[in-house]
Amino acid sequence: MKKVKLSGSPRENVGKKESVALRNAGNVPAVLYGGEKQVHFSVSRLDVAKVIYTPDVYNVELDINGESYNAIVKDVQFHPVTDAIVHIDFLELIPNKEVKIKLPVKIVGNSIGVRNGGKLMVMFRKLDVRGLPEAIPSEFEVDITKLRIGTSIRVKELSAEGLTFLNNPNAMVVQVRTARGAVDTDDEEDEEGEGEAAATEEKAAE
Repeated sequence: MKKVKLSGSPRENVGKKESVALRNAGNVPAVLYGGEKQVHFSVSRLDVAKVIYTPDVYNVELDINGESYNAIVKDVQFHPVTDAIVHIDFLELIPNKEVKIKLPVKIVGNSIGVRNGGKLMVMFRKLDVRGLPEAIPSEFEVDITKLRIGTSIRVKELSAEGLTFLNNPNAMVVQVRTARGAVDTDDEEDEEGEGEAAATEEKAAE
């Protein structure tokens, strides 16, 4: 996972009044759990925005009053009207202890079906996975190069060392659907056919 550093300040009180005061001062109340103890603290709204408003998954290196923790963002609460961040839950990463996380999907490759006029449909922008912190990448690549019109890639076809995919095994991650004007042909076969035809014409000319 990508890493980012955040500094936090411990909270002496966790009541509603203090939370409102923190938000008015440009900070966000937060809690770190999953380790030996819960830690209540606050972080700068501006500093934490780079972690929240992104599809990336980060290993957040928290510095809270001189103590260091590795964590991931587990949950974010937003104001129902303004969409401002009102609270963040961090899950502490413990060596040799598996965690569940939503991993961004990155589509790579140039699909045969798309080149033939098909429409690429991406059903999952993130996948639920479980694994040890050190085995979790920043994103999971799905190669669509061989996808033809009418074919798909399902969760059960995915694999990554050290990761277990938790979504429905039969759920489609990506699919190439037919579209008006689409023709289901194999580009490689077409190129071979054109090459053979050209060779035949040259031989006849001789």
